[in-house]
Amino acid sequence: MLTEKQKIFFEKLKELYGKEVLPSFDIIAKDFGFKHKNSVWQYFNKLKEEDLIQEKNNRFYINKELFGAVLFSSAVKAGFASVADDYAEKRVSLDDSFEINNPSTFLFTVSGDSMIELGIFEGDKVIVKKTNTAKDGDIVIAYIDGGYTLKTYRNRKNQVWLEPANPDYPNLYPKEQLIIFGVAQGIVRKL
Repeated sequence: MLTEKQKIFFEKLKELYGKEVLPSFDIIAKDFGFKHKNSVWQYFNKLKEEDLIQEKNNRFYINKELFGAVLFSSAVKAGFASVADDYAEKRVSLDDSFEINNPSTFLFTVSGDSMIELGIFEGDKVIVKKTNTAKDGDIVIAYIDGGYTLKTYRNRKNQVWLEPANPDYPNLYPKEQLIIFGVAQGIVRKL
């Protein structure tokens, strides 16, 4: 069981260094305002004992299972209210769920309202997996005739176009060029 000071130290470690390799005790002591690196070592011993910090090849890491949001095993109804179970199943991370650490995964901020009927609004973050191919119905980021856009890719009867999800916008048919940049994997919205 951690003391309050140990909890504060650990939360600050997570905030400052995240999932990266933790720096030397000297650097941590300096960043935390300690006079001696011995203080850091004492905290690390306790955090290792609690499996909050792990050591691999003489390098320290914060246990990756401690990042992300808590996923509850019970669903919450969007209809009538019901009693919710308080059973936390596991921690989930967008990094893992959407392979955000993968070099072919990108986040873009949505601008405009052409995809609102699919629940994609201005300011949302769209998670995109880079690929130059798409299938009919995929939501894509594409370069069409000189500009990038987020639309639904359509390919029917040898005709290709990009379809908005708002009746105020027309379908986009390529006149010269259509290049698929990537396919949307998910949307993140900050409330």
